[in-house]
Amino acid sequence: MVLRLAREHPRWGYRRICGELAKFGFRVSPISIRRLFAEAKLEPAPRRSGPSGREFLHAQAATIVACDFFTLESLFLRRYYALFSIAQGSRRVWLAGCTSNPSGLWVTQQARNLGLDFSDQGVLFLIRDRDSKYSGPFDEVFRSEGIRIAKTPVRAPKANAIAERFVRTVRAECLDWLLILNRRHLEGVLGVLGEIA
Repeated sequence: MVLRLAREHPRWGYRRICGELAKFGFRVSPISIRRLFAEAKLEPAPRRSGPSGREFLHAQAATIVACDFFTLESLFLRRYYALFSIAQGSRRVWLAGCTSNPSGLWVTQQARNLGLDFSDQGVLFLIRDRDSKYSGPFDEVFRSEGIRIAKTPVRAPKANAIAERFVRTVRAECLDWLLILNRRHLEGVLGVLGEIA
């Protein structure tokens, strides 16, 4: 009866099956139910039905985009901030722009520019960190396009791993080998990289 309930109700866990059996007058402990599951080679409740976590993310990757900033010092010791987005499924990169002062207005305008393209691509989720450069209107632009914002936990670079890997690759393969003169030069270099990616 335990195995029948488990197969008919794949979302029920050990305790739920224990409670349902108690309604019929059977007293079985959750540990006994667990042992019966192991003998029948049944997975625990959340893993018995539907895709695994990895399969779910792979299926949803086409609708997820991550965005992030990275900084670069120019030849004349001026710091530039580059805002980019990268698709989780195809690894397509959108360079939003480069600036020496990423104000809230500038970031919001870049979001408007990207939002139109994202809605055409079928993007449903945007992953971003909790950087203070992202203002409230930045999120509102994407919400108006039907895109949900997912903020990464504090100090958790692995939560936005694909964007972080892109930054590492751009630095190691290109920017560490070039002397960037100004913002226009940086945008040109990153534009060529975006076409290659």
